[in-house]
Amino acid sequence: MNVNKKLQKYIEQYVFPSYLKNDLGHNLDHIKYVIDRSLKFASMVENINFDMVYTIASYHDIGHYLDAETHEKISAQILMEDNALKDFFTEEQIQIMSEAIYDHRASRKTEPRSIYGKIVSSADRNTSIEVLLKRTYDYRKKHTPNLTLDEMIEDSRKHIIEKFGTKGYAIHKMYFEDLEYKKFLKDVSFLTKDKEKFRKKFMEVNGLNDNRNWLTEENVFQQ
Repeated sequence: MNVNKKLQKYIEQYVFPSYLKNDLGHNLDHIKYVIDRSLKFASMVENINFDMVYTIASYHDIGHYLDAETHEKISAQILMEDNALKDFFTEEQIQIMSEAIYDHRASRKTEPRSIYGKIVSSADRNTSIEVLLKRTYDYRKKHTPNLTLDEMIEDSRKHIIEKFGTKGYAIHKMYFEDLEYKKFLKDVSFLTKDKEKFRKKFMEVNGLNDNRNWLTEENVFQQ
């Protein structure tokens, strides 16, 4: 499962810094998490190119800060236009990697076009309740600052059910056996069924148990 050291050095030096521009849910910690999981899933596949897997995972959210709604398309284009990758891959390989990035979102209605897309799509699944709640909080701070605390918590709970509930769009597009993800889905189901338990956990994870923390949040929330 060795990855080309020169390729790694290039990506760490010239690609990773771009993730400082992204939000909490798509930052460098997330990218490294997806890289690790991608390589793990790739090890289950015969004749897989680990350099391609590493590169796809490294670029898959690079355009998120430009436009969250179309970030998969932007990220795929950024990879396609990175001429430095021609030193490591053929044009055909670069095309496959670009398509894998374009196909990786859980909300996409069709399956990824290649095993590489299935790897990164599966690896992109969060398996931590704490990270999930922090991401939903961070997103709403930035995009719906006028919500009250109660509205934000309930909106977060409904979004999580829509994504990870029994009919959620993110639960069926897992292409590898992942016991960690299965446990996460059970934990999510248990937590979201009880509004009070969800509220308590949400407050605890985001440091909002003391209402004063909420009220001093840079004046972006209005009670």
